[in-house]
Amino acid sequence: MAQVIDGKALAKRVAAELEPRVQRLSGAGAQPGLAVVLVGDNSASAVYVRNKTRACARLGMAHFDHVLPASTRQEALLDLIAQLNADARVHGILVQLPLPPTIDARLVLEAIDPRKDVDGFHPSNVGRLVVGQPRFVPCTPLGVMRMLSETGVALAGARALVIGRSNIVGKPMTLLLLGENCTVTVAHSRTRDLADRVREAEIVVAAVGRPELVRGEWIRPGAVVIDVGMNRVGDRLVGDVEFPGASERARAISPVPGGVGPMTVAMLLSNTVDAAERAARSPRGGQ
Repeated sequence: MAQVIDGKALAKRVAAELEPRVQRLSGAGAQPGLAVVLVGDNSASAVYVRNKTRACARLGMAHFDHVLPASTRQEALLDLIAQLNADARVHGILVQLPLPPTIDARLVLEAIDPRKDVDGFHPSNVGRLVVGQPRFVPCTPLGVMRMLSETGVALAGARALVIGRSNIVGKPMTLLLLGENCTVTVAHSRTRDLADRVREAEIVVAAVGRPELVRGEWIRPGAVVIDVGMNRVGDRLVGDVEFPGASERARAISPVPGGVGPMTVAMLLSNTVDAAERAARSPRGGQ
């Protein structure tokens, strides 16, 4: 039976590591601050924002919540981001996705100061990740890497499969695994031989957003499986991996819920503390 990677417990350990850094900054008059912008009434997004706000409060970080109606014009949102960019109390800015269809998400994300882009989505930060000089790494892939480290799996030379090619998870996940010298294959919902690719993989990161797409019997015995998916099926939340079958074959596996989700929030806080420390070292917030 697989080791279940407890994301909640690991997130608490990350918070404990951050606490003295937050206290040190706050004592120096530089309390880390995170601004979260939510546009519209997406219920799932509202839950995520509430979790992030509570996590900030528990850690003693400042939080600035901006909840805007779905009718908000793009110009008004861009004006708000400009204000947050200029606010020295704000070290991290997170615009919760998805945005209403009347707003160009690309323009909004590009408007965030890259030094405050704690989500790691600004093209400048994406480019730095590509060339191996990251400033901020997207929170979910960064959390996955921490979870992998907890399992003790040897990454160098390992055959890793990333299922999903999104800018938020799949692509940065691939870059991070390459950076650790994995041999990485990228698959997605249209991959014809997905079962065969899974059977070969020593590390599987599933982030395609299809409930239980990856069958348990596909998992290579002894593989490490990180399930990023969160899908509602009736009254249940399930991942992209069929957990019961996969847990019989894997060496370690993350559950849904309680796996990657808490780690995403923890890494957001970590990125914000990093940003605050850079700002404290440099009047221009670091490079």
